Amino acid sequence: MAVDVTVLRVFTDPAGNFGNPLGVVDAGAVAPERRQQLATRLGYSETVFVEPPGPGATSTAAHIFTPAVELPFAGHPTVGAAWHLASAGTPVRTLSVPAGIVAVSSDGPLTTITARAEWAPEFAIHQLGSVDELLAADPDDYADGDEVYLWAWIDESAGAIRSRSFAPHLGIREDEATGAAAVRMTDYLSRDLVIIQGRGSQLETKWNADGWVRVAGRVVSDGTTPVELESAAGG
Repeated sequence: MAVDVTVLRVFTDPAGNFGNPLGVVDAGAVAPERRQQLATRLGYSETVFVEPPGPGATSTAAHIFTPAVELPFAGHPTVGAAWHLASAGTPVRTLSVPAGIVAVSSDGPLTTITARAEWAPEFAIHQLGSVDELLAADPDDYADGDEVYLWAWIDESAGAIRSRSFAPHLGIREDEATGAAAVRMTDYLSRDLVIIQGRGSQLETKWNADGWVRVAGRVVSDGTTPVELESAAGG
């Protein structure tokens, strides 16, 4: 069977470059027990399965998969799903994910989500002495660990950092732009941030003392492609 997959790049720079690829799939097109199979086949850091909202609905559900596991929450899939629904003419105000209710909105060219810091996975956060040291890091040195987030200041007074993220046990050797890590990092530093991650992806965050963090970024579409999914055994 062929499944239509819309490929977005989430958290691009202002010129539309870079960004973390995301597969977006109509949840009704793939049975729940087969979603992991498709996410593994696609190989993106995450694939999100979105329930089409009904007429007049302001909320809908989404399920997020890495190539290895389902996640209760992740940042770039929820930003991407919110942008995708708005661009299709069916915007919502909230997305229901297993971790909780994610508020979504638009702010000019930015799509924003608001999430709880504790919804994000625990990252091993390591501050490095310089951006050069950060860029020289080898992902293979972190292949046996859990989620790792490396960062260095670009401009501390402006809240600007450079970062990289590795999550090999989730099937992600290096993540180009990690919204959940941005949530954790913003809460960790207790301040608003501008984050340049990976090759040049850009995330903007706002911190709130009550544990909520807003993450914002730009999204572009690379189009929709039919992807063959092997028939279920006996099907």
